[in-house]
Amino acid sequence: MELRAFEKDDYALLIDWIDSDQLNYLWGGPTFQFPLDYDQINQHCLKAEVLPFVCVVDGKNAGYIELFKVADGHYRICRVFVANDFRGRGVSKPMLKQLMELAKTQYSAHLLSLAVFAHNDVAKHCYQSLGFEVTSEEAGTRSFAGQAWRLLKMEKSV
Repeated sequence: MELRAFEKDDYALLIDWIDSDQLNYLWGGPTFQFPLDYDQINQHCLKAEVLPFVCVVDGKNAGYIELFKVADGHYRICRVFVANDFRGRGVSKPMLKQLMELAKTQYSAHLLSLAVFAHNDVAKHCYQSLGFEVTSEEAGTRSFAGQAWRLLKMEKSV
């Protein structure tokens, strides 16, 4: 498994993978409108603080993950996604571990943070198994299809 830079040629991956309005919101929150398109992805990835990566497993594109520079030494892990063909195959944890190591060694991160919807139990448990702890909870700030989605904020020192 390796992480490589997410390039313009990879935009079609996200457009294909994120195939419903609900999945789009679960993955990207209010950042993107469904359906994803080249312009939205390009505008997002052009931001200096966004560091996007593709996860490659056995030569195949298996997922997407981002680092977002919050401040010197503080990065947020964002928009973690594992492609359908790779779900249930243990990709998330090693992908996150590689990103965490990259954040520490190449970007001098001391603090990593993330946000996860409270009902996303699989992701929440994965983050907790890597040492992330819930630091706060937001209610009433996110909703989908008229249903409120609680947001958990998590952090880990590296």
